[in-house]
Amino acid sequence: MNLHDLDAIIFDFDGVLVESVDIKTQAFAALYADHGEKVVAQVEDYHLRHGGVSRFDKFRYFQIEILGRPPLDDREVSDLAGRFSKLVVERVVSAPMVAGAQKFLDHCRDRVPLFIVSGTPTSELDEILERRKLRQYFEGIRGSPGTKAENISELLLEHDINASRCVMIGDATADYEGARSNCVKFLGRVTENNENLFPDEVITFEDFSRLPETWYQT
Repeated sequence: MNLHDLDAIIFDFDGVLVESVDIKTQAFAALYADHGEKVVAQVEDYHLRHGGVSRFDKFRYFQIEILGRPPLDDREVSDLAGRFSKLVVERVVSAPMVAGAQKFLDHCRDRVPLFIVSGTPTSELDEILERRKLRQYFEGIRGSPGTKAENISELLLEHDINASRCVMIGDATADYEGARSNCVKFLGRVTENNENLFPDEVITFEDFSRLPETWYQT
């Protein structure tokens, strides 16, 4: 595959362009620390195995399935989300880029339209991109409350993109499933420190500095 084969590239954000997955993991752990180590371990495990799922849905899951309590109401979810945002935004703004990601964005920006689909709330994602001076690289960004599948579908329709000539680059099963449901190609990021949760047929890479040279051919 090379850029000549593509009409668009859709990126996830955390763990794909920026090394921020651990920041989110630590924030979830901090919010549930008062419930003890067992709960924190379950929260962290679920978060890591369900990257790309919105924090709102995770809070609802933790409440029922891990804490065994009645469902959260909208105010309670909003309160948790607000506390979570305060824990992560500044750290995500200052987190390092994934190796080679900046070079890849610079190479691609005038050759193929770029987009972001993330589980982060859209307004928060937009703020982070602006503060990191990355917003100008992307023709569109979509975050929660939409799912990955919904947001990819909307981008394809809004920008009249041929799904067969589009690739999603992600690090989570939600990214893969969102791409597959829209007939979009997929490239998965897996590092030596992360378990590969993708099906065997998925092509993976460790970071952008190790992409095949064909990705830089036009």
